Amino acid sequence: MLNLLQTFAQKVFLAIEKIFNYFFGVQLNPFYYLGALTYFLLWIVIATGLYLYAFFETGVAGAFSSVEALTYGQWYVGGVLRSVHRYASDGLILGMVLHLLRHFSFDRHRGFRWFSWVSGVMLLWLAYASGVNGYMLPWDRLSQFVVTATTEWFDVLPVIGGSMTRNFISNANVSDRLFSLLSFLHIGIPLVLMAVLWIHTQRTPSAKTNPPRPMMIGIVLTLIALAIIKPAVSQGGQADMATLPAFVNFDWFYLPVYPLIEHWGPLKTWLLTLGATLLLLALPWLPPRRRGSQPEWSMAVHPDERIVDVRSGETLLDAGLRQGLQLPFECRNGGCGVCKATLLHGQVRLEPYQESALTPAERAAGKTLLCCAVPLSDVEIEYVPVIDPKALPIKRYSARVTRLDLLTQDVMRLSMRLEDGTALHFHAGQYINILLDDGARRSFSFAAAPHAAEEIELHVRLVPGGRFTTEVFTHMKLGDTLQFEGPLGAFTLRHDTDKPIIFVAGSTGFAPVKSMLEHAFHSGMNRPMILYWGVRSRRDLYLGDLAEQWAREHANFTFVPVLSAPLPEDHWTGRTGLVHEAILADFPDLSKHQVYACGSVQMVEAAQPAFVKHGISTDDCFSDAFNLTPHKPLDGSRADMVKLGGMNV
Repeated sequence: MLNLLQTFAQKVFLAIEKIFNYFFGVQLNPFYYLGALTYFLLWIVIATGLYLYAFFETGVAGAFSSVEALTYGQWYVGGVLRSVHRYASDGLILGMVLHLLRHFSFDRHRGFRWFSWVSGVMLLWLAYASGVNGYMLPWDRLSQFVVTATTEWFDVLPVIGGSMTRNFISNANVSDRLFSLLSFLHIGIPLVLMAVLWIHTQRTPSAKTNPPRPMMIGIVLTLIALAIIKPAVSQGGQADMATLPAFVNFDWFYLPVYPLIEHWGPLKTWLLTLGATLLLLALPWLPPRRRGSQPEWSMAVHPDERIVDVRSGETLLDAGLRQGLQLPFECRNGGCGVCKATLLHGQVRLEPYQESALTPAERAAGKTLLCCAVPLSDVEIEYVPVIDPKALPIKRYSARVTRLDLLTQDVMRLSMRLEDGTALHFHAGQYINILLDDGARRSFSFAAAPHAAEEIELHVRLVPGGRFTTEVFTHMKLGDTLQFEGPLGAFTLRHDTDKPIIFVAGSTGFAPVKSMLEHAFHSGMNRPMILYWGVRSRRDLYLGDLAEQWAREHANFTFVPVLSAPLPEDHWTGRTGLVHEAILADFPDLSKHQVYACGSVQMVEAAQPAFVKHGISTDDCFSDAFNLTPHKPLDGSRADMVKLGGMNV
């Protein structure tokens, strides 16, 4: 039933938005800014309310006359602002209701979004309470009706037990003290509303709280026009508890349940109101639920060269914004197309969107809308940045050196731990930038798997004359502090295929391979995996014993060392030559494999064209040496070289 209701509501929203797109344009469609519009209307309500309150007399005797003086004595300001206050309040409720309805219709209230939904329901009732309370203050005949009906409604509750209505039996019972309480509530409830609204907004990454300026101007002019055409005025004269009001003009935005109090009685109205509230609060957990358990996926992002986690049911846009990426967006509802990106790898489910934002031809060409795309696997995207990704802040850390293990005469295993004692979250295959005193950076891949990363493990190869590597080998000691930034890079294992994996490592390119292999073993990956590790001589296989141990312990893993210049004392009888030539000799047809190449730029530049000639798809060829990772070619200006595995000096 809910599915049918949501499907119908989606079609209604999309149809209305399409009409509004035609008349207002995509950039000024109010349905794409419901949350921001509600914010703006709230500011108008607060600003006009402060002005009105400055001239309002908090007391039974002066309330009505002060409101009349505002309305007629200074009609050019007070009268207009009273009407603007009234109509902006109605607009606030309308915006909130539409905002909730849209999120429900497009199923954006379940899972991790439950808190935003529940807090949104709270905001709606707080706005209602503030508005109903506001109708009590002018102390006209409508105020009398609202006060009387409200007290009758609350008196049915056992806690109150009929005591409220006695305060409004006659004019003599309505005191200034009671009226001051009503005025206090009209200030206190909005303050609570603003606090809840702040919390509610923090749950939405990069939430926009201001609509476009032309829209703000249009709203203000519309409210002023309404105030002039149909001004809000007091109804029926001053409240008189001795008589009942014969007729009042009704506000169906704020007072929809009040006729029910008259016709159904207070108790049934309470049951309806509380039942509707409980139903709204329970909607995130009501069936139909999503099928099966929805895993979390990873999203590799270019040109940022970052990998971010995507929560179950989360859109790619929200995942990126939540983790600090400056992805372009505007409407967040599949209407404007600003968040359009290229899906390089993986599968997504697209939520309903306007076809004008993503044409069938664009979708066939691999384009997607980040605000509507929910991943069905690990994905890789490329977008056109609004600002230079290199200018974006990257999280920085401070760590202390905990171990220095000399693996060979020119390879050091550097281990360090974050100073705050926490473990760094990263993906196998990523890297960090060590920050030098002058701001220079040296890039090194993680050499440990994420699950075993209590310490950060790096493999540092000594480069003659290298500033950082020389420091590591000659002066660095345990307890020294290093600054670094990251994690960075989009080079990581793909889990959406069963193709056998060929790892190609050159020198300390073994570091990211070690991280990925240990992660694969830990996660139970049963795909066939083979590692070709190319070095000059036998001593350069600095953790060869570990690779041989993996081969003994895991039936789906094979280790093939390849020496390009073995020494006589190596007594080498294994494979020799260039590592990629050894692979091609063993696999003349690579069309059914994936290749992960880790090493120098020169090695990858030689290997990649040869692999392609032997049938491998660019979708299955990955590298940390430079941007072979995107499965569709990037233009030269964005194909940045990234030297990893300890290749920088």
